[in-house]
Amino acid sequence: MKGIPKKGFLIDNIKGLKYTLIPVYFVDAFTSAAFCGNPAAVCLLLEQADEQWMQKMAAEINLSETAFVTETEGGFVLRWFTPISEVNLCGHATLAAAFVLWHTGRLGKDKPAVFHTRSGVLTVFQDSDEAEGWIKMDFPAEAPIPAQAPEALIQGLGLIPRYTGRNRMDYIVEVDCEQTVRELQPDFLLLRSLDTRGVIITAKASPECGYDFVSRAFFPAIGVDEDPVTGSSHCALAPYWSKRLRKPVLTGYQASSRGGFIRTELAGERVLLSGQAVMMMEGQLGKSVVEG
Repeated sequence: MKGIPKKGFLIDNIKGLKYTLIPVYFVDAFTSAAFCGNPAAVCLLLEQADEQWMQKMAAEINLSETAFVTETEGGFVLRWFTPISEVNLCGHATLAAAFVLWHTGRLGKDKPAVFHTRSGVLTVFQDSDEAEGWIKMDFPAEAPIPAQAPEALIQGLGLIPRYTGRNRMDYIVEVDCEQTVRELQPDFLLLRSLDTRGVIITAKASPECGYDFVSRAFFPAIGVDEDPVTGSSHCALAPYWSKRLRKPVLTGYQASSRGGFIRTELAGERVLLSGQAVMMMEGQLGKSVVEG
């Protein structure tokens, strides 16, 4: 393991400030094509940063998630921030973080990325059986429990759900068909009033499609009205659809304007989520450390 590189500095002679340079990468996750999937920023830190600074940086970057990675004994500490809050679990930014570590040579391609997170230890592997760069993540299964749909959910979606459940993070709502999922225009103000992170809407895929189920994910309460492709939602969708379709291995398509595919496989109390990634930008952030 090469680790995160040593500290570099930049002097701003106009403002008289000294900056430490932080490597940052923009990655499109859950896609094999640029400008699709879900974009995430990955910041590689030399040491644990101040929480308020990380939140401000996530707001400045203004993607659905910014991942902050710090090397530690036995792996890496990984934290995820939306533009307005820290979250407990994020799939696409985890995939992006592992992809960056391998892409930059900071972690050998034959080594798993082991992340210590708010949701426990998450392990990410490169799929050795795939020639197309698929990455497999070992995540907790978050199966939904049937729940009564509150009025704000019904009115916010503008429909009567076929099924409503929830887990520790979200409402999971099944509707009648894929067309309903794709054409839905939710009321984000009403959805923001719910006591969950967000709402996942889903349906069985149309017969002619090459995937098993379709979904969309709405998180207005954490500053993301619609997330392009959401790994953590598939921690609920995988056990739900595996039971409904009687298949342990599935492919889901998240039908946002960017769109992306996630393969899922149940493994006891865990779910394996697989996707691809594309490096979009590489650069450096300047964090002020000494005033001149």
